[in-house]
Amino acid sequence: MPASATKSLRVAVLADSDTRWKWGALTAQRLAPTDAGIRLDGYLLRGRATPTARQLEEVGVRADSLREVTGVEFLRAMGETGEDPYDILVLALVGGGVQAMLHGLRAAWAGAGRRPVVVTGYVGVVYEKLADGLLLRHGADLVLANSRHDADRFRAVYEGVGADASAVTEVALPFLGGAPYTGEHEPYTVVFAAQPSVPDSRKDRTYLLNRLIEHARRHPEREVLLKLRSKPGEHTTHIEELPYQKLAQGRDLPANFRLVYGHMGEVLDRTDLLVTVSSTAALEALHRRIPTVILTDLGVREVLGNHHFTGSGCLASWDQLDAGHRPVPDEEWVARQGVAADGTYATAFDTARERIVKLLDRPGGLPPLNPYYTPETAPGYLPGILARHHLGPDGVPLPGAPAADKEPGPVRQIVRRAARGAYRHGVQRVAPVIRRMGEL
Repeated sequence: MPASATKSLRVAVLADSDTRWKWGALTAQRLAPTDAGIRLDGYLLRGRATPTARQLEEVGVRADSLREVTGVEFLRAMGETGEDPYDILVLALVGGGVQAMLHGLRAAWAGAGRRPVVVTGYVGVVYEKLADGLLLRHGADLVLANSRHDADRFRAVYEGVGADASAVTEVALPFLGGAPYTGEHEPYTVVFAAQPSVPDSRKDRTYLLNRLIEHARRHPEREVLLKLRSKPGEHTTHIEELPYQKLAQGRDLPANFRLVYGHMGEVLDRTDLLVTVSSTAALEALHRRIPTVILTDLGVREVLGNHHFTGSGCLASWDQLDAGHRPVPDEEWVARQGVAADGTYATAFDTARERIVKLLDRPGGLPPLNPYYTPETAPGYLPGILARHHLGPDGVPLPGAPAADKEPGPVRQIVRRAARGAYRHGVQRVAPVIRRMGEL
């Protein structure tokens, strides 16, 4: 067996939100060979969605080290590993962030003897901006697809533009798991999995809240839970302009209706019916064979993401649920989505592990990263993406790019927290108001 398959691996994860940290860290753990130890260092990209301590605690993924960085700080750290680089680097970022880091890393590692295997992918269901997001991720050694369905689509996009599609590797969502559903609980528990930005209008979010409350009143013997993603003031992968907890304030709520936070896996442990518009939580529930409903009340539309579930057998409305409807998922659809309810989940990452072992043992090390987008192929697009991360067209940090040479002192920490709080307030509170005013 190659030496790289048995030694302890050093893995770094760069993430820009709580959900991407969860995906990146769990992916890193599943990519390590089963007989290899792993040291996991986490880097949280500073920005509007940098997770809070509470969010990190709720995710429940532990790292050997964890620190907040700017993009330039991270690139500097990756360039200073010298003769002892990481074995694997997972980029758990939005597409533009991945592209910027690929170019930045290519420059940082120029002339280096060894470099890590660079891995990226998607947190969950890919239902919008498929070509855009994929081409921004092109250049990583492995682009992970969470299902056979996604792997086929990913390869088609790359091949369609003449890009190398060999990096596409089929795996599964790394956070599936938990005990299979064995039957109804006492009390019977209905959980609505909220999403930060779907739907996005006050009217639609109020409608969903009203129907959930009405369901609780119709069925006083049931426990009805509204599973929330974040508390007001916190950000997640998507901006939540109208949190359900604010819409529920001052309402006369039935005794069997509650708002809950916490780890989704723990909530699913007591769930008898999972209801959502299009949350990835639906795939977690289907993996455990928990009855799952994708709502059609607001239509089946690309903007909602529930169009992804056509053919699943899970589409239904609140009227149907109130009348006692229970969905039966289509087994063929479930299998193609990487849900692996048939017991094959344990082997879902085998191919990716084998590819990483071969890449780590490649004679002479790995070649330079080679993204599809370059100043030649996308001269009107790429420079702007790189500039947003303070990088020039060659991937080298621009003069004056924000980076810290040392840990901030107490005063600087207070100023930084205040500045970030003001920035988040502007993004979450002020900007939506301005947008709504512009729509008048």
